[in-house]
Amino acid sequence: MHRSAPRLTRILACAAVPVMLVVAGCSSDSDAKGSGPADGSSSSPEATAPGGEQSPVSVEPAKYAKLPDPCKALTSKTVEELVPKVKNKAGTAGTSNDTAARGSCSWNGLEDKGVKGSNYRWLDVSFQRFASEAGIGSGGDRARNAYEKEVAAVKATEKAKDVKSSPAAGVGEEATAIAYGLTKSGEDFRYATIVARTGNVVVTLGYNGTGFAGAENPDPSQLMKDAVTAAKEATASVAKAN
Repeated sequence: MHRSAPRLTRILACAAVPVMLVVAGCSSDSDAKGSGPADGSSSSPEATAPGGEQSPVSVEPAKYAKLPDPCKALTSKTVEELVPKVKNKAGTAGTSNDTAARGSCSWNGLEDKGVKGSNYRWLDVSFQRFASEAGIGSGGDRARNAYEKEVAAVKATEKAKDVKSSPAAGVGEEATAIAYGLTKSGEDFRYATIVARTGNVVVTLGYNGTGFAGAENPDPSQLMKDAVTAAKEATASVAKAN
């Protein structure tokens, strides 16, 4: 039996092109005449919705719909214990153009001990909430990614010395404690930062201090212990707000 000239020409042309192109453009006659749609679109019912539009991929709903007031995430007792002689017990709120997605608050104080010097303390807390969005991902997954990036960013603090990190047990669903030293204006500051995630919310609590005019610097282990206690309180405030 003799193949027609057009068919033979087509076979030879297909043999000369890469395999991937063969799959795409050199199918058998039966494929070309197949029972699928003439326009080449998929006949799978999952591929398109009624009307020919792409069916949206569902994502897991976000666990939390709102954030707590950052300046009320810690009790007055906690603030006064961690920041002696605090300037503003109510805290100073950070600016935010979307308080449903992010917010922060800070406190600071200087305890003057006369000839024994002065103790300075700074405490801050920030929240970031992630919504579930089709095409982007669930709020929980987005928060996990943001949590990992925040931990890495804190560890990479510019000019930080003796950086140490460890899991912070009992804080949210996952948390990391990061300790380091930093010299500012000739003074040696000690830092304790807790980065935690609860559901679709990332909580970052920072606590630092130094001793002026002869006062001793804060003990790193005590500073971290106090930071973990405050971080537990801040993280718990997310569930309370919802």
